Amino acid sequence: MTEENTVYVGQKNVMSYVLAVVTQFNNGASEVNLKARGKVISRAADVTQIVKNRFMPSMQIKDVRVSTEELQNEEGTMSRVTCMHFILTRGA
Repeated sequence: MTEENTVYVGQKNVMSYVLAVVTQFNNGASEVNLKARGKVISRAADVTQIVKNRFMPSMQIKDVRVSTEELQNEEGTMSRVTCMHFILTRGA
């Protein structure tokens, strides 16, 4: 999977990320990697379900990976943040 087939979920509204995922598939990607950290993990889960239920019923969630990353916070100390990676495929 290339970096260009990756959508990073942040603070934008859910439909922005839905559009990004659907655009990746429409541009010929067979897989899209949806990544989220911390509080926006639920937003990424919402994106997968909206894409599947409204726009691409054949889309499948190939894999879900959970990991922990260490990031430097505003105070300069290291903190651990939970990350989720959803591997989405075009489906049949």
